[in-house]
Amino acid sequence: MIERGTLFVVSTPIGNMKDITLRGLETLEAVDSVVCEDTRRTRGLLTHYKISRRLISYNDTNKISRTPQLLSMLREGKSLALVSDAGTPAVSDPGFYLVREAVNQGIPVTPVPGASAILAALVVSGLPTDRFLFIGFLSRKSGRRKKEISSFAAEPGTVILYESAQRLQRMAADLAETLESSRRVVLARELTKRFEQVVRTDLAHLEETLTQIPLKGEFVVLVSGNKR
Repeated sequence: MIERGTLFVVSTPIGNMKDITLRGLETLEAVDSVVCEDTRRTRGLLTHYKISRRLISYNDTNKISRTPQLLSMLREGKSLALVSDAGTPAVSDPGFYLVREAVNQGIPVTPVPGASAILAALVVSGLPTDRFLFIGFLSRKSGRRKKEISSFAAEPGTVILYESAQRLQRMAADLAETLESSRRVVLARELTKRFEQVVRTDLAHLEETLTQIPLKGEFVVLVSGNKR
């Protein structure tokens, strides 16, 4: 049995369908509705595991207008599962907005942990794991992006970024221009999928490395910290 009137933050697969936990499946099967970014993606997951639940779309476009409806459902005793397209919800994800509003209103929020691209990339990177700083996506504009890079230049821990394949080369150029060329860099793509790839290089050779790998999908980019 699950607690009524609770928002469950459920991690879903980042690639391989088997990434999801048993508790995650049990929760998705037990809640009244599933709140998701892309109903097509989530429907595919539920169908794979023979789970039939009402899906409610929740994304950057509709999060402000849809949040009151979801909070009302929770206050009425409905249970909801919040998921993202892949991995742990509310991390660089619109689900944060719903979680924050539920917390502010005293509604129970429970994590159902599981797959995370951030941690999956970190633990296989070979970079230090005792301290790390997650930044997420940098600005699309080069000037602002360089300022953001400069803001974590002195960070001694491993820095973790997200970037799309389309913008990866531009971000790489700004990293190389702003940070020391000796910094180690790890690029992770397609994690837990058939064509999983983890590439290790340094900033001096990063742009050359990008010409040798497929630039598709989204990348987790890890940069070694400042050792001064």
